Amino acid sequence: MQYLKPNRLLPVLAILLMIAVPAMAGDDHRNGNNFHARLIGYQEVPAVSTEATGEFHAVISSDQQRIDWTLTYSGLQADATQAHVHFAQRSVNGGIVIWLCQTALTAGNNAGPAAATCGARSGSFSGTALAANVVAITGANAPQQIAAGELAEVIAAIRAGVAYANVHTTVSPGGEIRGQIRGGRGDDD
Repeated sequence: MQYLKPNRLLPVLAILLMIAVPAMAGDDHRNGNNFHARLIGYQEVPAVSTEATGEFHAVISSDQQRIDWTLTYSGLQADATQAHVHFAQRSVNGGIVIWLCQTALTAGNNAGPAAATCGARSGSFSGTALAANVVAITGANAPQQIAAGELAEVIAAIRAGVAYANVHTTVSPGGEIRGQIRGGRGDDD
């Protein structure tokens, strides 16, 4: 067996470090800032029979001051009326904490900044959630104790697996598709 001589080993190690360090620094899977949800009707409470599907992706910034997100959905039975991130564990309905999209009819319910306009049976939206985008949980869900602007609380909920994304439609006003937000790929099959 032949070994690399010390004078040849150092350049090989230097090259490996130059490749590995930037890759590790930018890999959100490793630093726990990348989240995903697969949205389907069976995750709704109560479950909804629909062929619609969706994907939610979120990346929490390293300084914990923003969440960059993308929501994509298709095959809805009716036009989307609104989409949100909610605070609750799997199989439980919880309060809205971040609006992802809205229509003119649902915009009045959004106490935070205006969200993207949804309304089609298929769509894709991207945005950035800041503290200003976090709305207070109100009504029957108010005991959940997340106030307007508490982005750190929303991030903690996402990290703990007690947040979900869902898309509401005119046919399913309580939500047609939903998925629990998980770290990494986060598939909820």
